[in-house]
Amino acid sequence: MWRGRAVAFCVGCQSLANSSYGVKGKSPLQKLHLVSRSIHHPHYTSSKFQRPPLRTSIQQFSSLNRLPLRKTKLLSVKYGYLPHRNFWVARLASRLLKLRYLVLGSAVGGGYTAKKTYDQWKEMLPDLSDYKWIVPDIIWELDEHIDFEKLSKALPDAEDLAKLLPDFDKIGESLSSLKGFFSPGYNLVSEVIGASDLLLLLGSQGETAFRATDQGYENDKQYKKVSDKEKIDQLQEELLHTQLKYQRILERLEKENKELRKLVLQKDDKGIHQRKLKKSLIDMYSEVLDILSDYDASYNTQDHLPRVVVVGDQSAGKTSVLEMIAQARIFPRGSGEMMTRSPVKVTLSEGPHHVALFKDSSREFDLTKEEDLAALRNEIEIRMRKSVKEGCTVSAETISLNVKGPGLQRMVLVDLPGVISTVTSGMAPDTKDTIFSISKAYMQNPNAIILCIQDGSVDAERSIVTDLVSQMDPHGKRTIFVLTKVDLAEKNVASPNRIQQIIEGKLFPMKALGYFAVVTGKGNSCESIDSIKDYEEEFFQNSKLLKTCMLKAHQVTTRNLSLAVSDCFWKMVRESVEQQADAFKATRFNLETEWKNNYPRLRELDRNELFEKAKNEILDEVISLSQVTPKHWEEILQKTLWERVSTHVIENIYLPAAQTTNSGTFNTTVDIKLKQWTDKQLPNKAVEVAWETLQEEFSNFMTEKKGKEHDDIFDKLKQAVKEESIKRHKWNERAEDSLRVIQHNALEDRSISDKQQWDAAIHFMEDTLQNRLKDTESVIEDMVGPDWKKRWLYWVGRTKEQNIRNETKNELEKMIKCNEDHAAYLANDEVTTVRKNLEAKGVAVDPCLIKDTWHQVYRRHFLRTALSHCNLCRRGFYYYQRHFVDSELECNDVVLFWRIQRMLAITANTLRQQLTNTEVRRLEKNVKEVLEDFAEDGDKKVKLLTGKRVQLAEDLKKVREIQEKLEAFIEALHQEK
Repeated sequence: MWRGRAVAFCVGCQSLANSSYGVKGKSPLQKLHLVSRSIHHPHYTSSKFQRPPLRTSIQQFSSLNRLPLRKTKLLSVKYGYLPHRNFWVARLASRLLKLRYLVLGSAVGGGYTAKKTYDQWKEMLPDLSDYKWIVPDIIWELDEHIDFEKLSKALPDAEDLAKLLPDFDKIGESLSSLKGFFSPGYNLVSEVIGASDLLLLLGSQGETAFRATDQGYENDKQYKKVSDKEKIDQLQEELLHTQLKYQRILERLEKENKELRKLVLQKDDKGIHQRKLKKSLIDMYSEVLDILSDYDASYNTQDHLPRVVVVGDQSAGKTSVLEMIAQARIFPRGSGEMMTRSPVKVTLSEGPHHVALFKDSSREFDLTKEEDLAALRNEIEIRMRKSVKEGCTVSAETISLNVKGPGLQRMVLVDLPGVISTVTSGMAPDTKDTIFSISKAYMQNPNAIILCIQDGSVDAERSIVTDLVSQMDPHGKRTIFVLTKVDLAEKNVASPNRIQQIIEGKLFPMKALGYFAVVTGKGNSCESIDSIKDYEEEFFQNSKLLKTCMLKAHQVTTRNLSLAVSDCFWKMVRESVEQQADAFKATRFNLETEWKNNYPRLRELDRNELFEKAKNEILDEVISLSQVTPKHWEEILQKTLWERVSTHVIENIYLPAAQTTNSGTFNTTVDIKLKQWTDKQLPNKAVEVAWETLQEEFSNFMTEKKGKEHDDIFDKLKQAVKEESIKRHKWNERAEDSLRVIQHNALEDRSISDKQQWDAAIHFMEDTLQNRLKDTESVIEDMVGPDWKKRWLYWVGRTKEQNIRNETKNELEKMIKCNEDHAAYLANDEVTTVRKNLEAKGVAVDPCLIKDTWHQVYRRHFLRTALSHCNLCRRGFYYYQRHFVDSELECNDVVLFWRIQRMLAITANTLRQQLTNTEVRRLEKNVKEVLEDFAEDGDKKVKLLTGKRVQLAEDLKKVREIQEKLEAFIEALHQEK
């Protein structure tokens, strides 16, 4: 039985060899591989087939993982037939058993190699953890629905693993190809690769060397015929073509990745992704910078957060480089003139659509549409011109712009006005110094990345910005140098080595982290971003600068520049953001301590919160106007209106009418003058009084102090609101017309119905005449000086003019005593008589002085007479009812004052109704509009709400907000790592 099995094993082995290698002939075993022969017939008797064991000094490598295999010492092969057949069968069986171990070992080694290759591929795949939501939840629950143990049992058994037996002929070919590693061409290729720096795009050093060596080995005979220099040139050209090939492949893959990301983000916008989207990392960081720009406009030591500062000479191409990074022509353009008049902060972030929007606006500009691009450029230009103050050319006010789009590198850039060497006509004299100060303010931030733009088409000696950058960053630890317009430089520069010196940092005194050369178009403002990118790629592909290794592959194109700037920006952010957060934490602690020490019982209300509190107080005070009683309104209106018109009534109506001889003429004169007064002056005066009364009441409510609750920090704001509201308020013009009719009707009524009204008119007349008499006596005293009592008691005397007026007064009083019914005016002969009498006393007097003195003397005489007549009319109501028939007493002046009093009461009532029903509400509306306007005007609030308390609360709020947002940003940054 054993014998039969042995024969079967031998026949099986022979058939296996024939089927595996396809060998046919008389002696098939002689054509097998040496290892196979040693396995089947290790003791063949014929000596002519004996060969020495195979020994090799080269190191063998696996084709999968390149791990060195253990050197195998092959057995010597002897051919012939065994003298004892039984031992031959046993030995053959043992060899077949060894073959089983060889097959299993190969399977295990192949499995290990496959697993390691799988791990390498897995590491190369992007992290798709953020897109787990795309895969349905049922996929993650497959282990609950599928029995993987049954599935593992269904896998192939050990017999199928025999198919994993390696092809030994291909292994031999691989061993022969490995000899190329030890050829002289390998060292040459390694030197070329090390000098060209193209490994950034070709892959790892070992992989590049392996490919280059294979090619070198195949053309080994050809390389021996040419010189070493030609070999290097040929290898450089081949490596350049390979780099361009992989560059195109990389761009194609990135384009596909961009489209996929755009589709994913669009799905998020359409609502497929139901969870709430978090704010992007760069948007969180940009918010912090926006708050800092408001909090610390001077960029002092507080603000050390990184940002990319784009500086360069005027027309050096700063804006064009920034547009290439943003992938849109978003900035205004000009031919040689200054277009960037203020700093523009551009925040780049990824998004499904290529759009731009300002920080303080909700409008989105679609950057794929030319009309939106034109509108965006126009809006930026308008904002720049608005930020520039009168008499200036540039402004330090920052314009904040967010640009989102698929494939954009996340970073924050600040485009500054171009540095100039000469102030031209039309510019402010301090333009050059202002630009330098703005640039230094941004660059002195120790964590700011300086993107220095240099025009390659002009002489390097004309550069101004390089000296400025070298002052701010002398060691070049945060500077990236960019040479623009390289296409023009290659045509115009006589020595291309000059460009190489610039890129290597040997021509300028400044130092930099990296040097880049870019092309931003042909100078046509109508070029699109895609056409510029195609032109740039075509130029560098055919440029001698790259072929002759004056420029390195990773130093060209704006795409590589964008990647490098983004990496440098985020590296700087990660290194410095936590330190800045700690600095703001310390600042917050100091501010909170200062607040507790100075204002322990007050809440920390910032300017906006204080404005809201003041707004509520003002509105409450305006509402209080509607709670004023009608009686209070009418009393104030009646009193104020009479004070305003009493002089006109006494001087222009009562006095002229009193000069008449009879009651009929008196009444006629009064009626005429009252009609004229009502038609021309009275309604307007009444409206003025009502408006002034409303203002006065409103001011009283606004300025009234409410005890301990009064906060004087609102006084300036309340005063400004009051003035602006009153300025905007206009009284209803139709009110005068209706009021004129009411007043005319009131003055035409002469009927006094009862004794009470008569007494009220007497009292009103008496008070008016007494007040006028006091005022007249006061005027006369000022004219003639103190009397003898005051002169003796207070030791005061009269002036020369007062003595003259006193003598004139005495002379005029004598004249009135002689004729108590004298007219109101002196005749010319009477004036001459008085003057001569005074001259006889040695007093020289002017006729005008006599008339002026007479006016006051006669007024006093008239008022005294009128008061005595008023007392007589107290009992005249009986005669009034009888129309003064059969009576010598005439009280027409009392009727006049009753008409005036009644007109005042009716006018006050009418104005009160208009105030409470219309004007108070309109004033309240004006106050609300003024408060809304002030709420939107930040400068106005800063001007009206001032003081240490307000500023301290503002600083505390800003620092807290900055610290909280920084902490949230740092947490998100750690999660992204």
